[in-house]
Amino acid sequence: MKSLKMNHNIKSIRTFIGAKNYNLSRQFYLDFGFEEIKMPYKMSYFKCGEFGFYLQDAYVKRWVDNSMIFLEVQNLEQHLDDIKKLNLITKYQKVKISEIQYNDWGNEYFIHDPSGVLWHIGEFKNSH
Repeated sequence: MKSLKMNHNIKSIRTFIGAKNYNLSRQFYLDFGFEEIKMPYKMSYFKCGEFGFYLQDAYVKRWVDNSMIFLEVQNLEQHLDDIKKLNLITKYQKVKISEIQYNDWGNEYFIHDPSGVLWHIGEFKNSH
């Protein structure tokens, strides 16, 4: 089956994630380095440059426990060093930060936010 190539002129793609404690998660993402744009309906848009996501004041355990976001960075080691300097694991009880995992496709480390959302922070060996 051949697929039809289309030019969608996409400007962005954004995910929605939930928060067990909305205000705690908002502060976590501010500390993480995102800029917050408050929106109606108990939701905020968090961005860094041209990229971002929506944080909702909504919690469904199965949804949040299965939410994952991949954030690609240019210098993974430097990014992890910078994140560790923020002391997020001491400031937020449920936040976890791993060491770098080295893979054949590239490298990554993991951060669990205060609600349990899993962030993959990575750097590809070749552009994907």
